[in-house]
Amino acid sequence: MAKFEKNGSEGTLTFTISQEDLKPALEQAFNKVKKNINVPGFRKGKVTRSVFNKMFGEASLYEEALNFAFPKAYEAALKEAGIEDDVIGQPSVSDWKPETASDWELTVKTELKPEVTLGDYKGLTVAKQETEVTDAEVEAALKSEQEKLAELVVKEEKAENGDTVVLDFEGFIDEVAFQGGKGENHSLELGSGQFIPGFEEQLVGHAAGEEVEVKVSFPEDYQAEDLAGKEAIFKTKIHEVKAKELPELDDEFAKDVDEEVETLAELTEKIKGQLVEEKETAAENARDEEALKKAVENSTIAEIPGTMIHDEVHNQMNQFMGQMQQQGLNPEMYYQLTGTTEEDLHAKYEVTAKERVETNLVISAIVKAENIEATEDEIQAEIKELSELYNMPVDQIEKFLTVDMLKHDIKMKKAIEIVTSSAKEA
Repeated sequence: MAKFEKNGSEGTLTFTISQEDLKPALEQAFNKVKKNINVPGFRKGKVTRSVFNKMFGEASLYEEALNFAFPKAYEAALKEAGIEDDVIGQPSVSDWKPETASDWELTVKTELKPEVTLGDYKGLTVAKQETEVTDAEVEAALKSEQEKLAELVVKEEKAENGDTVVLDFEGFIDEVAFQGGKGENHSLELGSGQFIPGFEEQLVGHAAGEEVEVKVSFPEDYQAEDLAGKEAIFKTKIHEVKAKELPELDDEFAKDVDEEVETLAELTEKIKGQLVEEKETAAENARDEEALKKAVENSTIAEIPGTMIHDEVHNQMNQFMGQMQQQGLNPEMYYQLTGTTEEDLHAKYEVTAKERVETNLVISAIVKAENIEATEDEIQAEIKELSELYNMPVDQIEKFLTVDMLKHDIKMKKAIEIVTSSAKEA
């Protein structure tokens, strides 16, 4: 039987691994070890178990067997002791008594989540959110659709902010061309901020056919360290200047934007409805976020171990990189395209890691306080929802997510709902 003793932020868990569970672990250990053993009379890796035991002793397999048997036994002991949601980090075996014909007794040191003393988390007062959509916002949305359908038309006049110039350019530092500073027939929208500060502004007022010498200074924090903070001259030649030609705001424009409408009035009304929906969703999210934040502020949380902050940062990084890979970008490609590093991404998520950990701790404490459980129907509904969301067969969802993971997510969602649904606007 598993026994647990708590001592501040640490705990000691004592449990046994039965001989029934040890037998297959010892066999796995033997199969792994024998591959590298040469025994006279046997081909390499083909020694029998009985011969091995006589030559090396079964005890030589114990440590490797423990590696195979430990994860399952440890997980079962955590559940038996009722602390599966309380431990963090990697366990450390402090005492181990392997016996040839008896169950193995282990003592494991664990790090525990910090204690949470809940404050008020029901009926919290949150700020009222504005959801009214103004005429100016609708007009701005229509203007945005206009911009999307704009055509670039060559003009003879000098370039203005907002125009697109097609140009060749080459950069020099101390009259020496530098790598990556050259381009041909590049389209650049003036005012877009695509190039380093000061570059685009110096092309305003020039026409097609002109050669312009652009003088700039690279920012001190520029991603290419060999260029950071240095002054450069770009020799440019403008081939074309193009201006945006916006379509008329009429019924034909409306049909081009949305084939489900016939008139500009219909499009305007549809856009207004979409804006209302977006504002209502944003308002609901803001209310929920404020309610959860207040629930955390009302609670008292013991000092958070660095392990939890570290794990949270890396969880967020892994999730983000998973999203990038779905878009066809592996980590190396992402860092190259964005001019950032793994350390930059780590620093980004570290800023809010403590806040996220605190929120999760409070939600977990609410799960316990409310005795929240996940039913079988809720688990099946969650699997179905995930299957539809990710367009994956149910059996694949069940393969990637264990029942314990699904239960945890459902219980956390139900705890959040208790906080957010009871909040009142004022």
